[in-house]
Amino acid sequence: MAGTLVANTINTDTGLFSTNNAYLGIAKAWVMFTGSTAVVNGSFNVSSVTRNSAGNYTVNFTTAMANANYAGTIATAYYASGSAPSNVGEFWSGTRTTSAYQIAMQNSAASGYQDSPFVSVVIFGA
Repeated sequence: MAGTLVANTINTDTGLFSTNNAYLGIAKAWVMFTGSTAVVNGSFNVSSVTRNSAGNYTVNFTTAMANANYAGTIATAYYASGSAPSNVGEFWSGTRTTSAYQIAMQNSAASGYQDSPFVSVVIFGA
């Protein structure tokens, strides 16, 4: 059988295609949240963000990843009142499961974990 399928819209509420797990090379989950409160401002395949402590968060997935071998990337910056912005380093903090990804933030100009005004996380892979 050969041919071309043309569709303006394909809708699905459940299953593989509802979280794009059928496609390779695209984001499987993303979230943008407020660091001090873990309030989610926008997301895809993220059920919630838990603030474990200052600068330490767990991103919880709506639909689990196929395995824990995914790549997570984080973007954020810290702006102290009256000063130039500092970079906030992120690192994997211990929990990487098919259902959750834990991250931590540390200001390059200060010691210890620190909340960032806005945190963006994107997950690629499994």
